[in-house]
Amino acid sequence: MASPHRERRLRLLASLGDAVAILPTAPERVRNADCFFPFRADSHFLYLTGFSEPEALLVLDGRTGRSGLFCRKKHPEREIWDGFRHGPAGAAERFGFDDAWPIDELDERMPDLLAGREAVHWPVGKDPAFDARVAGWLQSVRLRERQGVSAPSVCVNVLDAIDEMRLVKDADEIALMRQAGSISAGAHVAAMRTARPGLFEYQVEAEIVAHFMRHGARQPAYESIVAGGANACTLHYVGNHDVLRDGDLLLIDAGCEYQGYAGDITRTFPVNGRFTGPQRDVYEIVLAAQMAAIDAISPGAPLTAPADAALTILAQGMLDLGLLGGSLDGVLESGAWKQFYMHGIGHMIGLDVHDVGRRHVAGGVRRFESGMCTTVEPGLYIRPAPGVPEAFHHIGIRIEDDVLVTETGAEAYTRDVPKTVEAIEALMSERD
Repeated sequence: MASPHRERRLRLLASLGDAVAILPTAPERVRNADCFFPFRADSHFLYLTGFSEPEALLVLDGRTGRSGLFCRKKHPEREIWDGFRHGPAGAAERFGFDDAWPIDELDERMPDLLAGREAVHWPVGKDPAFDARVAGWLQSVRLRERQGVSAPSVCVNVLDAIDEMRLVKDADEIALMRQAGSISAGAHVAAMRTARPGLFEYQVEAEIVAHFMRHGARQPAYESIVAGGANACTLHYVGNHDVLRDGDLLLIDAGCEYQGYAGDITRTFPVNGRFTGPQRDVYEIVLAAQMAAIDAISPGAPLTAPADAALTILAQGMLDLGLLGGSLDGVLESGAWKQFYMHGIGHMIGLDVHDVGRRHVAGGVRRFESGMCTTVEPGLYIRPAPGVPEAFHHIGIRIEDDVLVTETGAEAYTRDVPKTVEAIEALMSERD
């Protein structure tokens, strides 16, 4: 049985015609001095190969239908220091490549692989240094024109085709994303059980990361937001260094990465386990907006549908709370709602937490398809300002779930984290 990665390569190969596609993995990055950041393969490369070693490049030949990998040689001495390497032969066998070569032969072999082809596809513009390297290979082919060898005359950005493939998840991806969502959900439950007045935000973050690791996810999918009190009104707060205070809310936006795939969940709950009246009023509006947004997702619905559904409820809530004045139509038309809700309803999710997928295509707004995965994350962030009732000052609330578009509607597959007021308070009442 072919691996999902090989099947994806075959799909891309079938679309290439008389072209060669070249896709490098991500480079290793220096953190400081001689220390490196943990290596993470490029998502497009990982999608097509499953190969997670650095210094690698995928080649797909549309004419022959063959896939090849350049990677590091076996090196017993370096493997003592740095760990196992598959080597070209091992990589070809393990990951189903037709050909494999040492990465240090890349410049020597690439001109021959490009010779006589009509087009070359690569991530044009993503890395100027790699663009220059491709240009060098093409020039090497052009220098052989007197020998009857032609160089590709068409250059195409290969990422456009891969983006479209990645937009709709296959069964293997959905299984991995469900697992990433399940681990992330468990971490949020652990955070609710841990949080209490007097702890530092980073101590709650430690429980989240520990849960990830205990369940097979070595790292977060993004830097976790653990924002108590007024910090929740900063959308990308990642300091996580303040003390949690009695009477404040705690907003946590965190998700793990599991075998390359991201989870992304946000919950907001009271540090002491009980919502105040104003906190509950704001929370119920955000929750109603989220539920309406999820209900608006189904195959064929425009990607704008959940945002429109949520915004109507949020804007009416701002009026009901006395945050804004006037009519609903007036608030929507003027954009006054942006004072308290300044981001979109969500984003695609997959190998990247902010995953690929253009929102607009030929003919207008893209429509949902079964197999797409998106987040749904409305919020309200109430900073002190003239006319804003003091009871709502510094309340920041966001509720986010990961949602799979099904054949008939939508499934929030991270729903195991409590998100009603009653369920949150019940869970937190069980703390030691």
